[in-house]
Amino acid sequence: MPMLVIMSASFKILITYFRLLLLAVAFIGMSGTWPNIAKAQSHNSPPAKKDKDSDDDDDKNNAGEVSTILTSASKNAFFDDKAKYTFEVKNTTGTDQVGKVSYTVTTEKGVQLFTDSIKVKIAKKSVEKYNFTVPARGVGFYKVNFMINVSDYDDTTRKVFGIKPELIASTHRRPADFDQFWQKVKNELAVVKPRFKLTAMPKLDKDNRHVYLIEMQSLGDMTIRGWMTVPISKNKNRKFSVLLGLPGYQVNLNPLMGVDDDLAIITLNVRGQGNSRGPINTRRDEFIFYHVEDKNKYVMRGVVADCLRAIDFIYAQPNLRHDQILVSGGSMGGYLSIITASLDKRVNLCSAQNPIFCDVRNLVGEVDWPMSSIYKYIGTQPGLTLDEVLDNLDYYDAKNFAVNLTCPTIMGIGLLDPFAPPNNEYAAYNNIKSPKRIMAFKDLGHEISQEYKNLEGRWMRDAFGLF
Repeated sequence: MPMLVIMSASFKILITYFRLLLLAVAFIGMSGTWPNIAKAQSHNSPPAKKDKDSDDDDDKNNAGEVSTILTSASKNAFFDDKAKYTFEVKNTTGTDQVGKVSYTVTTEKGVQLFTDSIKVKIAKKSVEKYNFTVPARGVGFYKVNFMINVSDYDDTTRKVFGIKPELIASTHRRPADFDQFWQKVKNELAVVKPRFKLTAMPKLDKDNRHVYLIEMQSLGDMTIRGWMTVPISKNKNRKFSVLLGLPGYQVNLNPLMGVDDDLAIITLNVRGQGNSRGPINTRRDEFIFYHVEDKNKYVMRGVVADCLRAIDFIYAQPNLRHDQILVSGGSMGGYLSIITASLDKRVNLCSAQNPIFCDVRNLVGEVDWPMSSIYKYIGTQPGLTLDEVLDNLDYYDAKNFAVNLTCPTIMGIGLLDPFAPPNNEYAAYNNIKSPKRIMAFKDLGHEISQEYKNLEGRWMRDAFGLF
């Protein structure tokens, strides 16, 4: 797909939307980088007094610093059998730096597999480069830490690399009655009268867009709310393509504005979030395990139904294109985008960024959140076991929905993501049989880059013929 030099108005809208999605990351505080670890120095006695000339000589010798750059031989840190890195050390101090450079390879769950080191001497005011071939144990992703320990500097650089990720497959089976379980949910939703309601909010209108509060009844006759912004047009018969934005974990989505004149934008707040909190008004860390002990009462059952009801809402609007619907979201929103597009074939495009809950059983021992919250809840429920919870979560695993995707799909992931690790993301991605593309960012955590945002904008406009 050719690169565009000028960013369209739609791109700007999508970029704003992604900024909203990244609010989901704020509560878990992931930046994807690690600080340098400076070597502590101490003295058992006060330093001897020095004359001025000696002080000047010391200042001259101690000026400068030691810095490192770790470069992967592969743009995305994917390899066929062994990883290759170059570790560059720059010494701008006035003294030689002597010590070692080493690395340690572990599984995603932290099991140490390999370690090695070399002795180094970086002369003052010089640069040295060291090439490493790092072993692995077959298909999958691995964590690698590169450490430098020299005279005046200690540091650790943490990275992740993949070996033939396109071959990653989950070892955990999809429940035999998975499709029947979700068909039952859809059947239950179908008998709930939606009672769609639009309320014009003229005081919120701006950027040549009308703003509407939208309301509808979802599973359990629960009221779900969100927002829709529509370009102001003199053509009363004009129909608009649709971006349905799904929320991150405990994120309150607001109306999304912009100067785009061919795209209606709906931001949905599912039950328990934003202006749809209603009867479900949990603390932030409690939402993820709300009724997880029963797959028929688990909060995500209703959340998924809310997303499906939003598609019903789109189809009920005469000014919206029913054949041009993109669902998009990040974190929990990415997860819900996969599920919505899988269960409802009226969705035409799916974009999922850093989707959580992929290959759920392999999250055990691999991530802190959301498993820590679930462990905590299990501990408060007499008789409830982790195995029972995992049996229920099999019905909510994104990889099990991915099999049924039929619309074109793009995914964006960060290899350093501590909540949606790349092994798990690829277990879901590799299950997709429809046209697909994934962008993996080797230096990012629970986030995606501007490059992905630009891709999504171009991809949507090409697919919908919005020029």
